[in-house]
Amino acid sequence: MATSGIRTENVSFASNGDTATGYLARPVGDGPFPAVVVIQEWWGLDAHIKDLAERFAGEGFVALAPDLYHGQVTTEPDDARKLLMAMNMPIALREIGGAIGYLSDLPGVEPKSVGVIGFCMGGRLSLNAASTGDERIGAAVAFYGGGVQPTPEFVSGIRAPVLAVYGEDDAGIPPEQYNGLEAEMDRQEKTFDMVIYPGAGHAFLNDTRPSYNASAATDAWTRAVQWFHTYLA
Repeated sequence: MATSGIRTENVSFASNGDTATGYLARPVGDGPFPAVVVIQEWWGLDAHIKDLAERFAGEGFVALAPDLYHGQVTTEPDDARKLLMAMNMPIALREIGGAIGYLSDLPGVEPKSVGVIGFCMGGRLSLNAASTGDERIGAAVAFYGGGVQPTPEFVSGIRAPVLAVYGEDDAGIPPEQYNGLEAEMDRQEKTFDMVIYPGAGHAFLNDTRPSYNASAATDAWTRAVQWFHTYLA
């Protein structure tokens, strides 16, 4: 479907000997365009994540949001928690890798290195994907990605420039966790930036939920887009 200068479609792509699916949004035209993988929150591949993929397309990127829950979407925290717990993290990372490969193989995508960006659960997965040392990842952005232990081994695998974004009022992510990530990234001289927004909580970019914080969301979105323009150029 083509609207307002972008095209959207559901696509299938190879993933470690199997097939995965996702939502693709891209600018109209032949390109070349940089590309990003957009990784879902724990709700699933919902309207918000599809909207973010479309917003990236509007910014001149080819964006693919893989469906890591394989068709399941929820709005209830208890159900989201169950879906997250049932998800196989290694398989999810392989599907993200498949999405990276799909984008890098598309005609009109240049450079062939791809950005990864994730939110909530997806923020953690974007950091985990970067930590695999996948040379196809040209830049990574993690929005309020908790659960990452910034060990020297974890950080040593990260080759891509990383932007990490948090809300100061996010009770679910201890400050020592992201401060530890910043310290270890700096110690290993990785390309890294971190922004913490005062007055913002978890999921402050999600404009479909009460957690939305317009000022933090506007600034963080601008930074994320600029990060990819800078490091995928």
